[in-house]
Amino acid sequence: MNIGMVGLGKMGLNMARRLLRGKQGVVGYNRTPQPVAELQKDGGRGAASLRELVAALEAPRVVWLMIPSGKPVDDTITELIPLLARGDMIVDGGNSSYKDSLRRAATLAAAGMSFADAGVSGGIWGLENGYCIMIGGDGKAIERVRPALEALAPRGYWQHVGPVGAGHYSKMVHNGIEYGMMQAYAEGFELLQASEFGYDLARVSDLWNHGSVVRSWLLELAERAFSNDPGMEKVKGYVDDSGEGRWTILEAVERGVATPALAVSLFARFGSRQPDAFRNRVLASLRNQFGGHAVKAADH
Repeated sequence: MNIGMVGLGKMGLNMARRLLRGKQGVVGYNRTPQPVAELQKDGGRGAASLRELVAALEAPRVVWLMIPSGKPVDDTITELIPLLARGDMIVDGGNSSYKDSLRRAATLAAAGMSFADAGVSGGIWGLENGYCIMIGGDGKAIERVRPALEALAPRGYWQHVGPVGAGHYSKMVHNGIEYGMMQAYAEGFELLQASEFGYDLARVSDLWNHGSVVRSWLLELAERAFSNDPGMEKVKGYVDDSGEGRWTILEAVERGVATPALAVSLFARFGSRQPDAFRNRVLASLRNQFGGHAVKAADH
């Protein structure tokens, strides 16, 4: 199938490349031209505008958005609607609020178009390993994009998790859990680092990843981070958040579901924006390892 990819950042460009590897046609558009040129080098087709992207797709068209949540998504959809036709489809693969997805689906339905919300996990490693995709929407609409989903996911491991909103809701909770897991690792390693035993934290990470009940991909990334910077001296312990952790806690409050570990991990990120701490350097390094997220250089 041919798919239009809007937003060729760290995730979007690699997703487009994986689609090409899966023998899918890709037309890509980005606000800045360099990623479009990179996509063209890899065999994709570039577009200089949304109008050009839509014109290059065969009807019924599928446009996949990988852009920042909030106003950028609304503005892009508003620009796309008059360019598209009844029967076309938009997939939002960014980290949008599920409530926004419900609203956008209604807007597109009124114009005779389909909408799907895809929670996508995999970070900068997804090109090689595949992307975990949890997608919400009408079953017939999801079937239309099955070839793309099969190409993107590891061994076809994607899931239609429910109606519109379900994809971004599950990704929201996924990211809330991620916050809690990372916080537990960070606090544990800080305790090891504070002891008198002089642990090699990269070796401990490697050890725990073989047979231990706390083994995980995040622990593999911790080993990489400690190998690159044993004392976390190159990174400032300032940990940003994408917003999904906040939405998770707000949802828990609204539904009366106790999520104390997830809440504490979110508040710990807020606390990281004050004086530097080793645990926060670990958190910042882990985000950089799995997602290519920017880190702040340590003050020396």
